[in-house]
Amino acid sequence: MPKTHDIAVTRLPHRQARLLVVAAAMLLLPGGLVRAESQATAGLAGAIERGVVNLVQEGVISWYGAAFHDRKTASGELFDSAALTMAHPSLPFGTRVRVTNLRNGRSVVVRVNDRGPFVGTRIADLSQAAASEIGMMQRGVARARIEVVSQSQGADR
Repeated sequence: MPKTHDIAVTRLPHRQARLLVVAAAMLLLPGGLVRAESQATAGLAGAIERGVVNLVQEGVISWYGAAFHDRKTASGELFDSAALTMAHPSLPFGTRVRVTNLRNGRSVVVRVNDRGPFVGTRIADLSQAAASEIGMMQRGVARARIEVVSQSQGADR
């Protein structure tokens, strides 16, 4: 007599299954990624504005300059290598951040206006002017602390 095996099948309720499929599609499609990122950034901006989040990061930063001067940034404005600005992967545009070079203690307040960096595990890219202020031009990279100072009113998220 052949043996039979019981197979346990777990079924999600129909509504939950549909929601799961829709959520997966939103995250996997390019438009879904953009929507998810903008919602996360908007949530972070609200938390900063309410003072719920006091964001501090430490890690390696780099700088970018002349090769990108007058090119459009992710925020839509033109990059100015002489301005005190920064690219960050997730902080809302317009956020003011204090960047401190941990090697020499020098700091500068910059405004987030771009996305990046896109190299390794770096946490931010400074403009040439900001990099000069904290003494990191020659080395090109530095260990730094970045601290959110304020979220500007009406910042583009």
